Amino acid sequence: MILVVDIMSPEKRRRVMSRIKGKNTTPERYIRSLLRAAGLSFKQHDNTLPGYPDFVFPRAKVAVFVDGDFWHGWRFPIWQHRLSSFWRNKIADNR
Repeated sequence: MILVVDIMSPEKRRRVMSRIKGKNTTPERYIRSLLRAAGLSFKQHDNTLPGYPDFVFPRAKVAVFVDGDFWHGWRFPIWQHRLSSFWRNKIADNR
């Protein structure tokens, strides 16, 4: 097992991570434009539901989450060795 040490101080890591957007990402904006073009009625970022879905279709009782490849471990076996055990476990649980 290779242990990779973080090259940033905790303060700098916190600053960098705080700038990562959780809402209105490029994939969300693209999907929103497709949904609007299709004339569908939806709500965005409904914080009254568990998990805070990105798109909610209340009449159909459907919630949609737009998550990136990283969080779901796309090609995870190839790059998992670069992560600390915390992130390896978190992404493995997501998968």
